[in-house]
Amino acid sequence: MPKKKLLIVIGAAVLFLVCIMLLKDQIMKSGVTMVASQITGAPVHIDGFSFDIFTSTVHIAGLKIDNPDGFPPGVLVYCSKINVVFDRDALFKHRLHLISMEIELDQMGLTRNKEGKLNVDSLKIVKQPKASPPVPMQIDFLTLGIGKIVSKDYTGGTTPGIRVHDVNIHKSYKNITSAQQLAVLVLAEPVKAAGIKSAEIYGVSMLAGVAILPVTIAATFIGQDSARQTVDAASGHVYEVSLEVIKEQGRITREDAANGIIKADIKGAMVALKLDRTADNKTEITVSARKFMFPMPDIAGGVLYEVLEGMGKNVQ
Repeated sequence: MPKKKLLIVIGAAVLFLVCIMLLKDQIMKSGVTMVASQITGAPVHIDGFSFDIFTSTVHIAGLKIDNPDGFPPGVLVYCSKINVVFDRDALFKHRLHLISMEIELDQMGLTRNKEGKLNVDSLKIVKQPKASPPVPMQIDFLTLGIGKIVSKDYTGGTTPGIRVHDVNIHKSYKNITSAQQLAVLVLAEPVKAAGIKSAEIYGVSMLAGVAILPVTIAATFIGQDSARQTVDAASGHVYEVSLEVIKEQGRITREDAANGIIKADIKGAMVALKLDRTADNKTEITVSARKFMFPMPDIAGGVLYEVLEGMGKNVQ
């Protein structure tokens, strides 16, 4: 072969390999989202995906599972990061063996529609657990972090009752043998942590048979009656948004704009919101809630969550 043609062939081969390397992450990202969507029966999106054969690692950023049909638009599950270390030799033998997996589930949105159905119970994997054959995989060790759970209840009308559970725990599991088993585990554990009873996913998770390792829990539910957040906004604007939010959720019992205080009755709980100006000219929002003198941090968190949503702020 003439030297010039040889160089053209080599150049084309190099260009092909570069394209494959550039596209492999996008191809695998599409494959993962497709399988996850088929298993759950709900739209799945991924912001970032990287696969490194040399370090045997996979990194996923911003995985979202949307609400299934029959529920208001919203995110059911948001995981900021998923890190995986896989067995490279097993991959070459067409077996999916993950040595370790780390999932950070930052927020789960549990929604009960006007018919009283829970969104997580309406997923395909719960309604039809045997509808699709198991996707075999082996996960030796899984660490699952659960952050915040936002519960919205539409059974009382178009304006939902909202509660926020700050869970903040990490648990470890071993010997997971299918993608379905992994999905059920990730979906069921936050529901259990929120203390929501009668969820159909419990029965499916019991069939999964995942062994829970004894681990030290990093934190538990907050034991106080209040939730607090500092925002970079004028207190007058925060007060106006807070007032509208609380009016939608319950009955106002006191308005004091001069001192930044709002009190209300929300679902039988005494709720108080207080605004304070900080030294760096930001506004600190404190919401407390008690019912029959018992702390109700989930209701307080729900009010704060809605105030921040109304201001276009992300809940931290």
